[in-house]
Amino acid sequence: MKLLILSFYYQPDLSAGSFRTTALVNALLEQLPCDAHIELITTLPNRYSSFSSEAPELEEHPRLTIRRIALPAHKSGMVDQAKAFLVYANAARKVVRNQQYDLIYATSSRLMTATLGALIARTKRAPLYLDIRDIFVDTINDVLSRKKVWLLNPALSMIERFTIHSAKKVNLVSAGFLPYFTSRYPNQCYSTFTNGIDDEFLDAQPAAEKIEPNPVRVVVYAGNIGEGQGLHNIIPQLAKQLEGRLRFKVIGDGGRIGLLKEAIATHGCTNVELLKPVKRDQLIETYQSADVLFLHLNDHDAFRKVLPSKMFEYAALGKPIWAGISGYAASFVSEHIENAAVFAPCHVAAAVQSFETLNIMTRPRHAFVERFARERIMREMSKDVLSLTGTP
Repeated sequence: MKLLILSFYYQPDLSAGSFRTTALVNALLEQLPCDAHIELITTLPNRYSSFSSEAPELEEHPRLTIRRIALPAHKSGMVDQAKAFLVYANAARKVVRNQQYDLIYATSSRLMTATLGALIARTKRAPLYLDIRDIFVDTINDVLSRKKVWLLNPALSMIERFTIHSAKKVNLVSAGFLPYFTSRYPNQCYSTFTNGIDDEFLDAQPAAEKIEPNPVRVVVYAGNIGEGQGLHNIIPQLAKQLEGRLRFKVIGDGGRIGLLKEAIATHGCTNVELLKPVKRDQLIETYQSADVLFLHLNDHDAFRKVLPSKMFEYAALGKPIWAGISGYAASFVSEHIENAAVFAPCHVAAAVQSFETLNIMTRPRHAFVERFARERIMREMSKDVLSLTGTP
């Protein structure tokens, strides 16, 4: 048996897609028979231009081959990302040209890797399992101008239709995506295996309650700094309004970091520190030294359907969570995460009010951690993936 996995990001790259695919591959290797082989086609680490990590272009293991495609230097703009993807897609098609597969798996947030999987699956006449981490067509309706949407939407909708119809099964990372997909593709078969908590965060969870005595609270955000997060619309305003009471540490990079820097300067903030992306062990140390962990999604309709992967690692560390989110993510937090304050995205007054409701203490979240451990979720998902091959 031979499986093809397409994932634009993979370890040691820093992204939700990388962590998710790495965990799935490990789970698949546990489930697969000894004579099965996985071929994984990904890229050399490229998530952030300001972060680099070494990785070989080819890794050979007894039941796993990892091929990493070198990409041209790029930033977070759509044109740069499209060029980088074309390099990846062309290289992947060359790799698979003379190969046959029993199953193809593709994970995708911007649709294109999923579409590449659909093209290869149709060519090879192999079953396709798609893992959809975002609704790209829905998102661009919010983040692009009306003129660009008018030009792009018909073509992208057609690509999405081709891609989803090519799959034998589709997993949606957020159950909030279900209404969108079931209304458009009612005959497709869906599952909803979410993101989860990786072992590094399980190992770092607190053993007991601890009161945080710091008079000036340290609020940490770590992750992408893009249009989807909209940090430039909230952090400078909050920092200025709560000056003397809190200090922000923002760790990451992305297409809107320039706007964030401008907004910090415009508001005259002296209590916001911008730091470059770091490896996970350093990140966990920063989380553990924080008083509050911050999360924000921009005020767009598309983001009311998502469930940020960051939520899982934040919750595992037992820190208070301060989140500007709405829709499905807000409902998820309300149902599953204690000591989390939710406010309407980009709403400064609501954010300040919600901050006052937090208990500034570290407290284990045992029930959440047990339910959403990544290893358990990926073990169940790997069984679902392999069910397309007839493997029990």
